[in-house]
Amino acid sequence: MKRFKNILLLADQGTGGSPILQRAAALAKNNQARLMVVDVIEDIPRHMPMQIVTITPVKLQKLILKERQKQLERLVSSIRKEGLSVGVSVLIGTPFLEINRQVLRQKHDLVIMAAEGRNGLKGRLFGSTSLHLMRKCPCPVWVIKPTRRERFRRILAAVDPMCAEEDKNLLNSKIMDLTTSLAKMEQSEIHIVHTWNFRGEQLLRVRGRMSGEMIDALASQTRAIHKREFDELIGNYSLENLNHRLHFLKGDPSIQITDLIAEHGIDLIVMGTVCRTGVAGFFIGNTAESVLQEVNCSVLTVKPDGFVSPVKLEDAGSWTPKFRNVAGDLRPFNPGQI
Repeated sequence: MKRFKNILLLADQGTGGSPILQRAAALAKNNQARLMVVDVIEDIPRHMPMQIVTITPVKLQKLILKERQKQLERLVSSIRKEGLSVGVSVLIGTPFLEINRQVLRQKHDLVIMAAEGRNGLKGRLFGSTSLHLMRKCPCPVWVIKPTRRERFRRILAAVDPMCAEEDKNLLNSKIMDLTTSLAKMEQSEIHIVHTWNFRGEQLLRVRGRMSGEMIDALASQTRAIHKREFDELIGNYSLENLNHRLHFLKGDPSIQITDLIAEHGIDLIVMGTVCRTGVAGFFIGNTAESVLQEVNCSVLTVKPDGFVSPVKLEDAGSWTPKFRNVAGDLRPFNPGQI
């Protein structure tokens, strides 16, 4: 799998020595890619009242940055010894905004982060940062559920060959390419799912203005169209040497997909987040949104070519000086300045 050249890993206090760090390092090594390990810390207002009068907010911010910088350097020291090109960067501000800006500045082609846990609303696995990134980040976002497993045993590709013509080949191709590449690298079993429905079928049957035979015929025609498109998509890939299963299901896609994930013990789902709602920055379809609220597995989301993030590169108003780290990237705060 050599699809990524510039990977960003969003670190947190629990990332050190975790399988997520090792997975990111392995992926970078396999792709001969560069890895940037980033953390984002909260901005301290310059005029915040301080109970400790011996230190100013500016100096406190610098102390925090210096300490976190040291932690990240220790974090990556072991994988640097393996010859991997790894940079570290500490940013200030709102995590999803600063990560988006980092992606735009440095042209990262993949963001990896740990799932934020099930302590939030209704025990959801994905928190606000991961959901914001899935909606707004221009590159693929891989949110990994912490686990002791060394590999993904089963990967699910959720495809929709019936989406808009300009999107269907590119987006579905991205999903399939990533899924098959990951499956080869991880030696995983692949599940490929497409759901279909005859819109308005229930209403037509309830109102009784059409015969049951005619409604059945229309539903059958709809199924045939979806099946033809699904078969055409699958036919573009050589799956003979991969352990794979195809799922062509009728019903609500969010329900069918979440049930399929639970039934087969899926470890990772690869899916698109495309929806033309006309709302700026909201680029995640109803199906994806519903699935993300229910699943308990890792998720890799992709967007179609041409997506423009609503997050801009304009300075976020940080007052901290910038400098370049050993990897040549801009980061706030020079540890030698304090």
